[in-house]
Amino acid sequence: MAFSKVLVANRGEIAVRVMQTAKAMGYKTVAVYSDADQHARHVQVADEAVYIGPSKVSASYLSIPNIIEACKKTGANAVHPGYGFLSENTDFAQACIENGITFIGPTAAAIELMGSKRLSKIAMIQAGVPCVPGYEGDNQEIDFLAEQARKVGFPLMVKASAGGGGRGMRLVHQESELLESLNTARSEAENAFGSGELIIEKAVIAPRHVEIQVFGDTHGNYVYLFERDCSIQRRHQKVVEEAPCPVMTPDLRQRMGEAAVAAAKSCDYVGAGTVEFLLDASGAFYFLEMNTRLQVEHPVTEMITGLDLVEWQLRVANGETLPLRQSELTFKGHAIEVRLYAEDPRLDFLPQTGQILRWESAQLPNVRIDHGMLSQGEISPFYDPMVAKVIAYGKNRKDAIRILAAAVEESVLLGVNSNKEFLVNLLRHPVVVAGDTNTAFIQQHFQEDVSLNKQSLSLESLALIAALFSNASTQSSWNTGIALSLPLKLRYDEQKLDLIVKLDASKVSVEICGEQQTIEIVEQNTQQLIYLINGVRRKISYVLVGDQVYLDTANGNVSVENITYLPPETAQVAGDGKIRAPMDGSIINVVVNPGDTVTKGQTLLILEAMKIQQQIKSDVDGVVGEIVGQVGQQVKKRQVLLSVEL
Repeated sequence: MAFSKVLVANRGEIAVRVMQTAKAMGYKTVAVYSDADQHARHVQVADEAVYIGPSKVSASYLSIPNIIEACKKTGANAVHPGYGFLSENTDFAQACIENGITFIGPTAAAIELMGSKRLSKIAMIQAGVPCVPGYEGDNQEIDFLAEQARKVGFPLMVKASAGGGGRGMRLVHQESELLESLNTARSEAENAFGSGELIIEKAVIAPRHVEIQVFGDTHGNYVYLFERDCSIQRRHQKVVEEAPCPVMTPDLRQRMGEAAVAAAKSCDYVGAGTVEFLLDASGAFYFLEMNTRLQVEHPVTEMITGLDLVEWQLRVANGETLPLRQSELTFKGHAIEVRLYAEDPRLDFLPQTGQILRWESAQLPNVRIDHGMLSQGEISPFYDPMVAKVIAYGKNRKDAIRILAAAVEESVLLGVNSNKEFLVNLLRHPVVVAGDTNTAFIQQHFQEDVSLNKQSLSLESLALIAALFSNASTQSSWNTGIALSLPLKLRYDEQKLDLIVKLDASKVSVEICGEQQTIEIVEQNTQQLIYLINGVRRKISYVLVGDQVYLDTANGNVSVENITYLPPETAQVAGDGKIRAPMDGSIINVVVNPGDTVTKGQTLLILEAMKIQQQIKSDVDGVVGEIVGQVGQQVKKRQVLLSVEL
């Protein structure tokens, strides 16, 4: 059981996070990497690194033989799986044990039991853990499931037994939706998890999502390290996570904690686990599932308890008893976490791919930022687009949420779009600040936020862009004493903008559609511009690469191209019939042929990146001309895929 070298079978921020603690405890660390990750931060942090295959996860991070071989090559005698990938894979845990490698996590049997929503719910009922009424039997005929659903009553949830992340899950409001929901959930479950097994549960409408952190050791000791509230979600994906829960009472905390420990004991659980519950307005709570790994949101628990959960994992895996008993565990203050993603909220959170030209994490007291990024890097289409987890601690919840919003706002990510503006606006929403949220909050109360809708560039932003393009040739040309008036043509969000720019000493004025704005340049370097507008001094981070400028504005990331000197045919924008890729990805289907007549909005082909499929639609009525892209081809953002002749 004793080990000396830990291989982290993961990538990105969690790999870095685990290695930092392992190194601090005196363990040697080993990274694994794919083609896409050969220069990644986790590879640089590790003492040793082993190449495990091509960029596709199935050939690298999900390849059990390749990871076991990496252990043998380096002499790593323990594996930490992180989260995702193989962290909850029974075969992987068993393969480690069979090869004499310590798996830093629970037994394969516990993983298998808790990986099935159906079997785990049966076990929880037997252990006396409160569960949502429903059907979790082994008769999986659609007609029989429909019959059981009618007995449960509407509204109800249909869930994939092997599911997670909202896939294979349907909320059914009335009987007319039932059969379609059952069939769709089964199809999704089979495609995503290889199992079409379903369970049915009475729907708990707009509950809080509250989870309990538990730990067990090999000596039969168990504790709970209090709760985390993960109620603010989008499509069953957690967006904001915090500890403690804003509505928790000492009595409810104890009852939920003891129920979570009972769940862990029922499967002889070892290591870190999380028992998730639904909490309704009356204070009743129901078992949802148990995650048999370290959670993405574990830092909020660490910040309020002062404990290192990865250290606990390593100690337990090494055969030690839990460092503290339940009576010795305390917490103070409040911690909140959000996840910064390379995704575009204005395009239904479409994942973004491409080069990160600048990444600077905020440097504020009581703020922790876990990330796997270098100052420059690449967001690959092969993996989850999370850039960083931003966590803030405060003496109370209001302090924590205010600090967190500032930390997200002060972090700089340029080169790809992100959900930064969405997160800042969410954290400053009055209902979120008050803590009066549930799992339906974003869907019901946040859909009209400006971060979710395309916005026009402000005159202030246009003036800044004009200043940067006008002064691109030198960083010291202001105050020349020469007044100039120049045309400037920009491409932004597939729009073409024609401006008149006037330069007079350090002042820059822009005019568009009869409106005008003037700014005065105070100072400029290669990363930041300081300026005056209407008597107010401000600063903005930017990256200028050729004819492309990236701004970190108050209204989110902005990317604008200078097309002033492009030939007319290459300066075309949306509506020209040239169908371009909105992101890096792989073409998985072309649904039209040359010569087909198509209408505006009709799907032409399907692109996939990060397991998300995007329908690429025609922007004009016309006839399909040349099809450049082929099924299976990897394409880059803005690459022409086909043409539609007007």
